[in-house]
Amino acid sequence: MKYILVTALCFLSFNIFAQKPCDYATNVTDSIGTYKSTKEYLISEKVFGGNSNYIFYSLALTDGLPTLTVQLIQKSKDFVKANCFDKDSKIFLQLQNGKIVTLLHIDQENCGSMVRDDKGFDNRVKSGIFMFTKENYEDLKISPVSLMRIKYLTDVEDIIFKKEFTAELDGKVYHPETYFMDNIRCIE
Repeated sequence: MKYILVTALCFLSFNIFAQKPCDYATNVTDSIGTYKSTKEYLISEKVFGGNSNYIFYSLALTDGLPTLTVQLIQKSKDFVKANCFDKDSKIFLQLQNGKIVTLLHIDQENCGSMVRDDKGFDNRVKSGIFMFTKENYEDLKISPVSLMRIKYLTDVEDIIFKKEFTAELDGKVYHPETYFMDNIRCIE
């Protein structure tokens, strides 16, 4: 009887601790090289007074180089301020273990594009690609992120990561704190 009980507990524990499979938007290998990219994941959502701000992450691996693509979407009936990415832009991730991980922007200036929708909202969409540095890369696998600081061309923005939130955008539950712990293995 003990043998059956131990076997059942082992089986259940494997299911509890099993990693979920990687969900790729793109996974290509050809004569030029390889490219993998995870699906976009909502990291931050701010909806207040007719203004909406969304930040999405996706991880990519291009011929062995891991990168983080950050997409920012701002939606408002008022003027939407343009914060630009440039060669000096960085993302700083403060981990719960006290360490700070720095990601460097590729040398490509981007202020986003403005699109007016049929409801009269101005939508600014901008993307930036950030490279991981070798220092503290391993820490992203074992420690949740508590804060992200984005250094733009002329401004700095801090985003506090939540453990979990239900998005107004699509009603799904997101876990931004553990994004890297759950997904960085997908680009290794």
